[in-house]
Amino acid sequence: MKKSNSLKITLELLWWVVTAIVVWLVLRPINQAMHVWPFEFTNVLFVVVLLTLTRYIFLLKHTFISHQQILKIVLMFLMFPLTFLLVERVNEFLGFIEEQTWEPLTGHLPPMQQPVIEEYIWGQMLFFGVGSALAAPAFAIRMMLSIWRSRNRGTV
Repeated sequence: MKKSNSLKITLELLWWVVTAIVVWLVLRPINQAMHVWPFEFTNVLFVVVLLTLTRYIFLLKHTFISHQQILKIVLMFLMFPLTFLLVERVNEFLGFIEEQTWEPLTGHLPPMQQPVIEEYIWGQMLFFGVGSALAAPAFAIRMMLSIWRSRNRGTV
């Protein structure tokens, strides 16, 4: 394996460790305060998708997919269903809060702690949810640009 490829794979693994730490830090206050968090998988999905796609958008030339044209085409087309899935999950969260309020989630907490955790959950879910839903089409555009640049200019 070339030194460049092994360095890119090492960097990729390091970024996945950083992503796992960020996921843990984001979910830690929720897991400490709540008995059940029904949107835990969705929350993890939002954080991972936003961090990973944003990283690929801006640092594509430093990743192992930078020169793999077929993989970029596949990823570009996968962003369309992913965008719809992410928007659906944001809508599912908003619908749950609108229909059932916060009571089933934070009703067991002391009255002073409820607004704090509710505001935290609301803010981070919308930030990562909407951010990931916007990052997916931006990533598809970046893949299309990278494919064009590779074919016509020889760059990433």
